[in-house]
Amino acid sequence: MENATSKTVTNSDIFLDKTYWNNQYANQQTGWDLGLVSPPIKNYIDTITNKNCSILIPGCGNAYEAEYLLHNGFTNITVVDISPFLIEKLQDKFKNNSNITILNTDFFRLTQQFDVIIEQTFFCALLPYLRPQYVYKMHQLLAPHGKLIGLLFNRSFSNNPPFGGSASEYENLFKHAFTLSALVNCTTSAKPRNNTEIFIEFVKNSEVNLQLYQLKGITTEVSKKAVADIFLLLENVLHLVISDNLATILMVSNKPIDVNLLKQAIAYNNEYLIETFKN
Repeated sequence: MENATSKTVTNSDIFLDKTYWNNQYANQQTGWDLGLVSPPIKNYIDTITNKNCSILIPGCGNAYEAEYLLHNGFTNITVVDISPFLIEKLQDKFKNNSNITILNTDFFRLTQQFDVIIEQTFFCALLPYLRPQYVYKMHQLLAPHGKLIGLLFNRSFSNNPPFGGSASEYENLFKHAFTLSALVNCTTSAKPRNNTEIFIEFVKNSEVNLQLYQLKGITTEVSKKAVADIFLLLENVLHLVISDNLATILMVSNKPIDVNLLKQAIAYNNEYLIETFKN
């Protein structure tokens, strides 16, 4: 979503809901739009031999990737975007094509599973505190050993969204939940994004359990680290990520962790509360 707005935005400044994105498309404030399929994704699509595999493109925008997939004979494509204005255009564009499903909904409300999910300027359009939820949802939506492929920004931005990041951040975010088959600086980016993108191919680790929890009372980096260190000592816990706003925790484990065990672990401070995540 590059140059999506001229205003510097912080997490507390804006709620990136359907009204926001609807206005961006309706007012043609779409500076992130390349106008064509992203070259690295095009190159990856060209390597997929199973034209019947199920493919999801979240935050699909003008759906150039979907158009390329259809042109190349793929038969099971789903695109989703939160903007009704955009979806109406796509429904008209792809009418009479039974190989594509077009959904106007919140990505986090999807329930079916897919073999491949294509990431193209969706992750960077979400407020950063949603990143643990993104990982959790991607893991849910992928079929066993399914793949999340695409592009993430390898830079920071002064104007947000988009929200940037780095390879080390992404590695920590997806650790253990996915096998990171590729997390590399992209050499085939479209010219406007030269030297700013990372290509990813993450394979779902179907052997682990992911759980999402809501946190309260964690207010500083010191308390965040203390709680994280305690949870990491628990049997079967492999990795965890606490969100930027200190309100959500993603836990990766060998076996499901009883929330009561987590409550006991932090009961030494009666301000610390943890509950199973509710949308």
